Amino acid sequence: MKARISFALAVLSIAGFVEVAAAKPLSRIIAEMGLSPADFEVVNAVSTTLLSNGTPSVGQEQSWMNAETGSQGTVRVNGVQDNCVQLQHFIQPEGADDTREIRTQRCKDASGNWIMTP
Repeated sequence: MKARISFALAVLSIAGFVEVAAAKPLSRIIAEMGLSPADFEVVNAVSTTLLSNGTPSVGQEQSWMNAETGSQGTVRVNGVQDNCVQLQHFIQPEGADDTREIRTQRCKDASGNWIMTP
């Protein structure tokens, strides 16, 4: 649960919704983006899987689809610097005409875990 909330908050701040996040509950912001909490779980799981398959390299990507909601997307490694990886998420919520792009960053901690960072 903490990972989902951290991921969602990072996505919202990166996407420029910092002021909106302070004024609205997280569940409402997610819903307004057209994504469900289950979609965030899938995106987070795919991101983790992508990073756990050896050393990440620029251009590596993995597609996903949430069969429950119909939302889909791709996670791509956009940059690697030291122990951090910049991820580019292309997300198309069910029923949306346009794909949304969101960028996040994860850094590997001393225990080898990929942690979402600002």
